[in-house]
Amino acid sequence: PTAEQSRAAPTTPLNYSRDAWHPAQHNNKRRRLQTTTMVDVFLVIAIIVAFAILLIGAVYLLVYYQHPDDHNDAYIPKFVVIFGFVLAGWTVLLFPLDVANNEGYAGCDGYDTAFCGGLNMEALWEAIFWLIPIWIFVLIPFSTFYYEADDGTLMMGTAYGANHVKKSRMAEACCYQLFVFIIVGLIFLVTYLTLSDTKIPVEDYTQSSVRVNALIAGGTYYNYPDLGVNATFSLDALENMGSNDQNYYSQVTDNGSQDIVLQVGVGTFYAGLMAWLGWWLFALFGGVGLAALPLDLILAFVHRPKHMDPVEFSEAQLSLRERVNELVDIGELIKIERDQKANAGIVTSGWSLDSDKRKAARDERQAILGFKQAVFLLEKDVEDFQAMSINYENYNPLIPFISLILGICSCIISLFWFIHICIYVYPDPPLAPFLNNYFEWFDQWFPLFGVLSVAIFVTYLLFCAVKGCFKFGVRFMFFQIHPMKIGKTYMSSFMFNIALVLLCALPVVQFSQEAFSDYAAFSEIRQIFGVQIQYLQFFNFFWTKQIFIYIFMAITVLTSIYLACRPRDQAANPEALRDRLRAHKAGGTS
Repeated sequence: PTAEQSRAAPTTPLNYSRDAWHPAQHNNKRRRLQTTTMVDVFLVIAIIVAFAILLIGAVYLLVYYQHPDDHNDAYIPKFVVIFGFVLAGWTVLLFPLDVANNEGYAGCDGYDTAFCGGLNMEALWEAIFWLIPIWIFVLIPFSTFYYEADDGTLMMGTAYGANHVKKSRMAEACCYQLFVFIIVGLIFLVTYLTLSDTKIPVEDYTQSSVRVNALIAGGTYYNYPDLGVNATFSLDALENMGSNDQNYYSQVTDNGSQDIVLQVGVGTFYAGLMAWLGWWLFALFGGVGLAALPLDLILAFVHRPKHMDPVEFSEAQLSLRERVNELVDIGELIKIERDQKANAGIVTSGWSLDSDKRKAARDERQAILGFKQAVFLLEKDVEDFQAMSINYENYNPLIPFISLILGICSCIISLFWFIHICIYVYPDPPLAPFLNNYFEWFDQWFPLFGVLSVAIFVTYLLFCAVKGCFKFGVRFMFFQIHPMKIGKTYMSSFMFNIALVLLCALPVVQFSQEAFSDYAAFSEIRQIFGVQIQYLQFFNFFWTKQIFIYIFMAITVLTSIYLACRPRDQAANPEALRDRLRAHKAGGTS
């Protein structure tokens, strides 16, 4: 060729970096892939087995934890809960499946397919990107409205007035859902029209015609044959980078960085938007859970039910009786206050323009949340007391030891995550690959064991998010907690926890593909989150500056210090709750 040759490459230089191509890394990846045989069949079987396990686990979880009142009712919420659980688990497990599939490798486009899994991961991720917002903003709100709606039959005999009209639960739920759909739809539409452009940075290189002619004359430049005018280009004609290409690249001129502006697809944009929204929750709850989950599992062993002598038994029984009486008194105060407000037509709202009313609503809400927290901890202590007394024969003594083993494993995983973030995610270039090397090392002697390890580390983050939400709610009482209790969990609590897990699923996947970018270099999700979504306007500031990861780590450190000082959950002071309610009642009466 006689004209200047121009090529584009990533802005990261060709040294060790999580975004750079490195020959040694590429060769190691190819060696690892060569140990995998029948990968297509394995991946298909893995999909079937994973889906079956998730479905069976979701049904078992629902049957084992649901409240008896919901046994023959709430079929729509049950459907949403079961498949919401499957969707959340599938979203997380799709990442290690994507890593094993390797369709992000350039050769999978047609010229080097020996190492490719053959699954269309881009289509699978696109389906996930659409299903998650549908579940969070359509199915879960509708099911909640339907579940909480009064069908008009329970109070039929006590309704005031002769012309009582029976309401339709379906119609009432549809009305509320239509309002939610309009608001969410407008937000999604406006954000896509204004924020869907991504600016992908590339490094531009040029090669002078003199050097090109010299390379051709010396036989050190790959000259693609002339196809003629309007010929069809086939990807099968491409080949891997060789020594001639390296010679060409070594003599190019660097023209600096440029931006390629593209508009991402609707599904990809909504994945970025949902990840950005979910990161606010995951950074908080995941950071709390990363420290709290190992501690609570170990404390479950330390404070396991033990045999008590008669004196200890009497003291524990008396303490529980006093706590029950105190909470009964507080419950009566709350009931009396609500009845008086209802009779007087007083509505307490946190959205009032009056600062005094807002303060009164906030105090009332804090008192009620403190009351519910105290009741929950009392029920937990009563269960432990019964396990040491009347239910001692039915108590499984292996449960505390299982908690201890899980606590030790959780402590190791949390520590590994903390170290990996500090030496690989934060520095650029990274100080060491750490877990990436661990995963590849396992794959060398047991194929795909590294992929299973990735699944464990990624799924662990979701458990941390759920644990962190519960722990934060119990300790600080900013919102109502929805604990999962065996045989005592209503569908509303199920749907709250499923919504939380779905909101945190995409941030977990985005964080994992960044943390394991060496090991997941050939995954499709690396191309989606690491390139397209990474440089979306407005959002790119949070991704490139690692704002959420810094928040995540800061909260983990603060939580560790806090739990070191106060390891056990403590119920709200009954005397303080009683005084707050009485003061609130006196203020409202005056």
